[in-house]
Amino acid sequence: MDEISLREGWVEYLDDSALTVNDCSEDIITEHSNLVYRLALSQMKNKSDADDVYQDVFLRYVRKQPHFESKEHRKAWFIRVTVNCCKSMHTSAWKKRTVPLDESMPYLDNEQREIMHELQKLPKKYLTVIHLYYYESMKMSEISEALGISLSAVKTRMVRAREMLKGILKEEDYV
Repeated sequence: MDEISLREGWVEYLDDSALTVNDCSEDIITEHSNLVYRLALSQMKNKSDADDVYQDVFLRYVRKQPHFESKEHRKAWFIRVTVNCCKSMHTSAWKKRTVPLDESMPYLDNEQREIMHELQKLPKKYLTVIHLYYYESMKMSEISEALGISLSAVKTRMVRAREMLKGILKEEDYV
């Protein structure tokens, strides 16, 4: 067993194979912050809601102190919680009574901004698999595990998303 001393002066003993929230929490948050934020931004379609989801995901991480079997399990947990937080925010009474502002994305060039705008036209379930595959470089099997759906469902969503996106881009004369 390894001894890990925490900032507050506590000492916790961990099995080498066990991963908990106290395993360099700042490093873990830093490691997964881009993944969580990009996924939240792609789901929520605006910066302020993505910020709220981002904060909620990491608050849940710190409060629940989940146990992970591996780094892949931890990554899948962050993806699943991010998607669930986005769904919760979309169904909240507050969100239903608000009107979104048209936000520009200053960190993207014009072409990237246009493509991102077109991607936002996809239904959530298709946008999620596209984002995880292309922007997070996840394998389809990893997406399946992270979203809790079958591999064939991921492949079907990917094919449908590509077809829908191709149709959208043809309408806009991108292809």
